[in-house]
Amino acid sequence: MLSGSNEYMNMIDYLLIMLVIVSVFLILIAIGLKANKADWGFWITNVIDGWIRVFCRRYHRLNGDNINLPETGGAIVIANHISGLDPFLLIASCHRPLRFMIAKEEYERFGLNWMFKLAGCIPVDRSGRVDKAFREVIRNVNNGEVVALFPHGKIHLDTEEKTHIKPGLRKLTQKLACSVFPARIEGVRGQGSVFTGVILRGKTRLTSFPPLAQSHFETDDIDYQLGALLLGRAVDPDSFQHSKS
Repeated sequence: MLSGSNEYMNMIDYLLIMLVIVSVFLILIAIGLKANKADWGFWITNVIDGWIRVFCRRYHRLNGDNINLPETGGAIVIANHISGLDPFLLIASCHRPLRFMIAKEEYERFGLNWMFKLAGCIPVDRSGRVDKAFREVIRNVNNGEVVALFPHGKIHLDTEEKTHIKPGLRKLTQKLACSVFPARIEGVRGQGSVFTGVILRGKTRLTSFPPLAQSHFETDDIDYQLGALLLGRAVDPDSFQHSKS
């Protein structure tokens, strides 16, 4: 009799634990869906979008501008790259889904590959030809998607000597008639690290600059000027608006 009673109590405990787990899971899903601002085409991705926004706004105290993307049509978003938190901050600052260009080795990282595939990220083989990735970017933008990339090519701190961005962005704009939306990220703790910047609580800020038309990338010094803008060096953002009529 006592054995049967213990089994019954154990079952009740198990059901209660399962009820708590399911309840917490449903609450987290509800929080994600409520905070979600961009339609990624699948409810799980939309939930993750909402979680990212809560994480950035609440934990990392994201402040500053939202990136004023057009409601429809292809576009490119660019930013400085100081930590692994940067993609999250860009997502939290946009009302449309972003397809990130990321290094192939990061795309294939164990435990995260499923998420990168779900988000439609575009892997780039930095040790070989990047033509395949460029074609994928062009296809996505022409299909009305927004592609985000870090034009310095890797984590690049403001204190580093090099200013120029890589020429890949200029090459892409020669094949795409879309606007480029520059943004600058600041206030991340653990800069220079992929994971530390995500874990350490910062007081982050995103500054969005006016979009650049294709014609701006015909100027000789655009790689330097744009690199300096993203790194917070002495460049007047309004000068881009008059650099090419």
